[in-house]
Amino acid sequence: MKKVILLFVVIVSGLNALSQTQGKMNSDAGDSLHAADKELNEVYRKILTGYSNDTLFIKNLKISQKLWIQFRDAEMNMKYPERKVGYYGSVLPMCWAIYKEQLTRDRTKTLKQWLDGIEEGDVCAGSVKKKVAAQ
Repeated sequence: MKKVILLFVVIVSGLNALSQTQGKMNSDAGDSLHAADKELNEVYRKILTGYSNDTLFIKNLKISQKLWIQFRDAEMNMKYPERKVGYYGSVLPMCWAIYKEQLTRDRTKTLKQWLDGIEEGDVCAGSVKKKVAAQ
């Protein structure tokens, strides 16, 4: 009897895990991408504000961001080249969003350096401000 109950619990648990539809997983991945994109835009805006007096830096940041978007889009097309409908299956929207989110979060991490600053003494800091000492 214990084996039957255990088997029943395992089956029900497995069914619950499978109950999430592909549509829901696609939607969740899209929501996660949207959140990552929103964070990237917030970091970008904060950098524009924080470095507003450095016009050359701002000019180059805008060029860099424009080129990064082109790179990101090319990277997406490289990973998922246009194929006949159904080639990648119903998981494509989810996979597309997951990969694009990864690229976006990587870019956000890169840009956050300009907000967080770099330790005093880093001779290669370039345009990145020095970290403010803790009080």
